[in-house]
Amino acid sequence: MIYEEVKLDVGYRLDIIVENKLILEIKAVEMLNDVHFAQLLTYLKLTNCKLGLLMNFNVSLIKNGIRRVVNNL
Repeated sequence: MIYEEVKLDVGYRLDIIVENKLILEIKAVEMLNDVHFAQLLTYLKLTNCKLGLLMNFNVSLIKNGIRRVVNNL
């Protein structure tokens, strides 16, 4: 990953980016917690995207597993 002309040798790999505007972060966990939100927020900041969806597929109804995250900065 290159950020502000600096090559970062880190394992940041977002799942899906849609038209450089929306990031989809896919999970299949028992419960979403703060580290998942922090991960998505980091991806939003690094890509200058404003909107992300954190999607957990380990739920009985998919609508219960989708969280919208907005980067206000």
